[in-house]
Amino acid sequence: MSDHDATTAATEPGEASPGEGASGGLPARRWLRRLRRVVLFVAVLYGVALGMLVAFESTLVYPRPPLAAGNWQPDLLDVEDVFFHADDGTRLHGWYLPHPEPRRFVVFFHGNAEHVGQLGGEMDALRANLDASVFVFDYRGYGRSEGEPHEAGLLLDGVAAQRWLARHEGIAPQEITLYGRSLGGGVAVATAASQGARALILDRTFHSMVDVAADMYRWAPVRLLMRNRYPSEERIAKYRGPLYQMHGKIDEIIPFESGQRLFQASPAPRKEFLPVEDLLHNDPAPRPWQQGIAEFLRSVER
Repeated sequence: MSDHDATTAATEPGEASPGEGASGGLPARRWLRRLRRVVLFVAVLYGVALGMLVAFESTLVYPRPPLAAGNWQPDLLDVEDVFFHADDGTRLHGWYLPHPEPRRFVVFFHGNAEHVGQLGGEMDALRANLDASVFVFDYRGYGRSEGEPHEAGLLLDGVAAQRWLARHEGIAPQEITLYGRSLGGGVAVATAASQGARALILDRTFHSMVDVAADMYRWAPVRLLMRNRYPSEERIAKYRGPLYQMHGKIDEIIPFESGQRLFQASPAPRKEFLPVEDLLHNDPAPRPWQQGIAEFLRSVER
């Protein structure tokens, strides 16, 4: 047998020679190396994005306007400057708008991206519409209140605000109506659950901050990572007092369904829900809502 015949016999039909196998496998190995680099690059980017989401959670959850964005000297309003403390010692600030002949007392829990200095006119109108003495305050880190915001701290702030008004007027905390908007609704629900309330008024708030955030950031495991959770759906089950709630059907921040879930979770025997057709999250409250609050409060106070 010749050398050529031996080489031919060593290679079965359909098999690549050693030289051909090495040459054919090289592009595949290069492709796999490139694929591994791409996967590693994407994994690093995803990890960085998750790290940024965790690091900036407080900024995302608690956007705060600058102190200068407001009128801190409302000379035309009858306003009392109030400083008080939460149970952990944090110094908080608020405005008290007394009514000459109040039929009720209200603590107002504002939403995100606003502070007391922006709410003087609105609180004055609320005082007149409800015949109420109104106390509006800033959570820690907002306005002229000290500290940095986080869920446990804001819950302390809500309790402290209700207690301040109760002591100031010589009444029980549960005789005070709590009015919460957006983020403030989460704090108001927790306050009512822990201390009770004469009535609870909720404007465009959520059943669970975690669920709302998870819907916004579907690419991230928000339910595992988020620290500020506000499980209002669970907390409201501990409050059985009157509830009056409103939500816009086209709310682009907190879905209408989230507000519905919160309302359905309430065990209150006296509760009403007002759906509004064309209301965005930051639109001014419609007149029927404002009128409805007064009517509802009159009905539950008889």
